[in-house]
Order: sequence, then C-alpha cells, then structure tokens
Amino acid sequence: MPFVTFHNLAREWRCRWSEDSDNASLMAAQTKLNEVLDELSCLDGVISIQRIVCGACHEFKVITKLTEKAFKDWEEAAFAPEDRFLEALRSVPGVTGVEAQTYTLEDVKLSKREVRKLHEYKERDEKLSHDPVELKHKSVKQEGGKRGVEIESAADVGALHFFCTSVSEPDGDVDLLEESVHAMNAKSDLADLERKGGSDHIGKMVFSAGRDQLAIVVYVPKHRREEVNGEEWLQAVIGTYSGATIVKQHDGGICSATIPADADKDIVPVRLRVPLIRAANEFLRARGLFPQETQEGEEDVVYGDDDFPASA
Repeated sequence: MPFVTFHNLAREWRCRWSEDSDNASLMAAQTKLNEVLDELSCLDGVISIQRIVCGACHEFKVITKLTEKAFKDWEEAAFAPEDRFLEALRSVPGVTGVEAQTYTLEDVKLSKREVRKLHEYKERDEKLSHDPVELKHKSVKQEGGKRGVEIESAADVGALHFFCTSVSEPDGDVDLLEESVHAMNAKSDLADLERKGGSDHIGKMVFSAGRDQLAIVVYVPKHRREEVNGEEWLQAVIGTYSGATIVKQHDGGICSATIPADADKDIVPVRLRVPLIRAANEFLRARGLFPQETQEGEEDVVYGDDDFPASA
C-alpha cells in the first residue's frame, strides 16, 4: 500500500474581494501583494509563489511553497511578512475573509519516462496474472523482500549478527528459497515507500517447509565468514536427520540443503522449524555469536517468525 509522503510545505494567504467599484478591492489586493513580493521571493528555500484569482467565488490567494526544512525556519520567523500583508488586506474596503493556512504541496506529475515505466509495469503485472510460474516467483520475491526489512529491524533491536527464520511461499523448493534469500539481501532503497530487502549484512538460516521436504538456505556475509563457515553451520543443524543432504554451495556465502519427509521416522517438514532453529542458535552460541541464556534452565529463545508482526 502506498503512503502519503511529502517534502515541501506551503503557506496560503487568502481573502474574498467584491465587484464593487469595478473590482477595486481585487486591484488593491494585487497592489498589496506587489509590496511584499520581493521579500517573499528572497526567502531561503522558496520553490514557488503562486497567485490564484477565482472570478466565480471572488477569492484571491497567494501560495508560497518551500522545502520542509526552509518552511520550519520561516515558521519560526512568524511567516514574515505575513502579519503585515494580511493586515494590509484587511484595510482594503470590500475585502473580507482574510485567512492563512498551512498544507503540504507536492508536484505529482509523472515524467514521460515514468509514464512509460508505469505502463511497462502494468503490462508485466497483467502477464503475471496469467502465468502461474511467474506469479509464484513474484510472490516469493515479495515475501523475501518484506522479510529482509523485518530481519534488519529485529536484528538491530536484539544486536544480533545472525538470524533464523522461515518463509512459506517457496513451499519447500530449495531454488525458490534461494530466490527468497536473495530478495532479503537485495539493496534497500530508503526512499522507497515500500522498502524491501536490506539485510545483506546479517547472517541467516532460512527454512521453508513443503509437503515432501524441508528446504534450508544459509547465508553468511563476507565480513562474518571468518567467524562462521556456512557449510559447517548447516551440517551441524541437519546432521542428525536421516536423508538430509547439502544440495548446493555457491560463492557469495550461500549454501542449501534439504531434509526429506519420512513418515516412518516421524519426520514431518513443518514440525522441524523450532528444533532446527534451536540447533542453529546453539551452534552460534558455542562460538560467542548469539546471546547466552539469562537463567539456568530458562527456555531457549527462538528468534524466528514469532518475532515478526506477521509470521509465515
């Protein structure tokens, strides 16, 4: 969902004029504006000064737009020369309803390039809506991108350099889970209204349970690889499970594994998340990379989906 943001503020001065004496009050209002226009134009950070005259409702408006920071400075100066200008308007015969108002004022016109991009996105989304494979990839990336922001926030609060969690969209597919992790690690644009990714500096072990298997992907950022070997971490977690296999190793600190479902041995993928997260945490704790238990016998804290407002 897009958010309403702003970077500029405007101050509006307005009044009503009458048609008496051949619009004399309107002409006088313009004269009063001319007397302060040079002062207004010299304000630091001023973007535009607009005059609006409505012949139907007999309104005269002056709108001065500034950057947010400059506007705050102008506000501290009592919007000078506002008092002088408004008092001058009140002295004009036939002028009524003299008022001032503050609001945000943004230029939302799209450039031709932005319009082309918007049309391209709409066409792409239209195609995705008819292609279940592409739609699945889009869902995986969206979930991963959002989870990346959540991981960054939760890890910052807990002063953690490593994090364990699970996602649902890959549905146990290790390739899709790797795609999700890449989305978590994608460079985050702070100016983006729907920010995604941004957790590439945080090591992570991510799980996704499907009907037939549990997929696991480990990512260790470059500056943490002397502390943790991703394959060693992964092997320590999956080693006790029959059929568990490390299936991929890549440059860039990523490796992945699968644990197949086995009804005879009561291995159900969806039930493995908590014990595996505990095992992952113990591996890190043994190396001084994860918080120690605060009290003897206290239940281990599982840093995962439950730490997020919307768990998978």
